[in-house]
Amino acid sequence: MQTLVFFEKPGCISNAKQKKLLSSAGISFTTENILEYAWDPLSLAPFFSGTPVVEWINPNAPAVKDGEIDPTQVTEHEALAMMVNSPILIRRPLIQVGNLKWAGFDLPYIAEILGVSGDYASTQGIESCSHPQKGECD
Repeated sequence: MQTLVFFEKPGCISNAKQKKLLSSAGISFTTENILEYAWDPLSLAPFFSGTPVVEWINPNAPAVKDGEIDPTQVTEHEALAMMVNSPILIRRPLIQVGNLKWAGFDLPYIAEILGVSGDYASTQGIESCSHPQKGECD
């Protein structure tokens, strides 16, 4: 089975829940700190291929919650530059399996790609921030 790379924000409760689900499903993975990874626009862009720019940016990032950044008004180039400069803006987790890369947690899709059987439909919606209070997902 291919190893999955899980780009997380250490300490994020939602990412911890997602990793627990991966482990429970018998899926091997390694983790990378999304905030400290050496991103550049070319390494980051493939995770968002085919998705609208508004879905690239973490809606729980303080700058978004405070209204400093409106993800609906950002171009691809601007979004990549902002996320490279401030990785807290990157929607997480980012996931890589071989050459496949995407943003967001979708256990049924992951299981399908890795050939893992099971009923994972109940895991939908596990992407929302577990800390709804302002500043807790910084």
